Amino acid sequence: MNDCSGPLQFDHHVSIIFPSEDEIAMDAIKHALKALRKRHVLEEGAHSPAFIALSRPLVAQGSEWKEKAENLEVELQQCYKAQSRLSEQLVVEVAESRASKALAQEKEALISELQNELTETRDKCTHLTALLEEKTEALELVMSEHEAIKAELEEMTLRAKNAEAENRILIDRWMLQKMQDAERLNEANALYEDMLDRLRASGLEQLARQQVDGVVRRSQGAEFYMESSFPTVSKHKIPAHEGGCAAIFFDYSSGKLVSGGQDRTIKMWDTNTGSLSRSLFGCLGSVLDLTITHDNKSIIAASSSNNLYVWDVNSGRMNHTLTGHTDKVCAVDVSKVSSRLVVSAAYDRTIKIWDLFKGYCTNTLIFHSNCNALCFSMDGQTICSGHVDGNLRLWDIQTGKLLSEVAAHSMAVTSISPSRNGNMILTSGRDNLHNLFDIRSLEVCGTLKASGNRVASNWSRSCLSPDDSYVAAGSADGSVYIWSVSKSSIVSTLKEHNTSVLCCSWSGLGKPLASSDKSGIICTWT
Repeated sequence: MNDCSGPLQFDHHVSIIFPSEDEIAMDAIKHALKALRKRHVLEEGAHSPAFIALSRPLVAQGSEWKEKAENLEVELQQCYKAQSRLSEQLVVEVAESRASKALAQEKEALISELQNELTETRDKCTHLTALLEEKTEALELVMSEHEAIKAELEEMTLRAKNAEAENRILIDRWMLQKMQDAERLNEANALYEDMLDRLRASGLEQLARQQVDGVVRRSQGAEFYMESSFPTVSKHKIPAHEGGCAAIFFDYSSGKLVSGGQDRTIKMWDTNTGSLSRSLFGCLGSVLDLTITHDNKSIIAASSSNNLYVWDVNSGRMNHTLTGHTDKVCAVDVSKVSSRLVVSAAYDRTIKIWDLFKGYCTNTLIFHSNCNALCFSMDGQTICSGHVDGNLRLWDIQTGKLLSEVAAHSMAVTSISPSRNGNMILTSGRDNLHNLFDIRSLEVCGTLKASGNRVASNWSRSCLSPDDSYVAAGSADGSVYIWSVSKSSIVSTLKEHNTSVLCCSWSGLGKPLASSDKSGIICTWT
């Protein structure tokens, strides 16, 4: 009996604390154990008197009862073992229950997060749906505008094609009229030349002229008709500019000489006395070319500063700065018909046409070869340009189209000068030749050259005399050569300069001739 009480006491002291969910199961097990113990105690108490009573007389049966007791004890131990296994199983199940509970909590948290993400995703989807609807409406609006613009473009294209067709018809009519005018002008020129020949032959020419101060003027019309004689003597030697003088010309009435040089100044000279009349300032670069309007009111200078500068002759103030070229401007001329139109050429491969009254460019001609010199034709309808590739080109002033071209020189063209009657043009080149072209056919009328004549620079300017009888050109050796156009031979060689002669200009009054050199000296010749 004492052996059986030992395990019961050990089991009585075992206590396991579980969470509230497991206490019910533990209580059930405890009640079962208590009931088993109570049953055991009751059985032990019930059998104890009988065992005692019988043990004495039944000593013989002691071994049998002892065996039964041992069997009962073994059975009790097995019950204890079963209880232990049940306890272990209960612990495992409780642990599994806890793990399942934790996993369930994790799953619940994950489900909550997924529900939040689902809500956010639905909100985003709603926002994107609204945005898509807005963009769709905008796209539909743009498409409708595109269709309207496309229809308008088609309408404008049709109008443009119609206008282009009308323009072609008008241009064809204009070209036909121009050709008819040219034919009439050629006929008039032929009649005029024939009349002059007849007048010279009959001796009546002397009666039609009136000589004043050695200048012969026509009795009718505003244009002068001058007879020139080639100069032989230096009249004045003027130290005009520091660093060189590349541009000189005479005005159209008083015979004053205008010069521009490397010192960025424009100067006006009295050729009778050789004195300085006025200086014009404001040019920001070297002066490479000059011209004056036919009303003698404005002087225009081409400059190495990429600009053209326009001065008022009377006030000496600068009226305009014409900007637009991107490299040095090397040539400029004004229309013989209108003082409003100016043309310029620069080393940016462009020729620009300017409205002098408004002060801006009206057209730009682009060509692959830079232009060194240019001029207007006498009728103001054509631009003549000489280029670095040696070609002479004619451009239509209205359309800007290239009309014709000819290989004038084997090297760069340096100078262009039109004749007074408009039928002939003089070109000079780095090949040291001076060619006379018929501007109507671009055929060479004559070639002037001299063994010692060498053109000094790309902008060396030669000139025709007012009556188109002589040509003057400077040379790198400081000489000025005079050729007779009719004889194609040198009639005079003027030597006064010590450096290369860059420019020659003949007064419209018939005399004097002026020349400028690389050291800034200007010489006048009579």
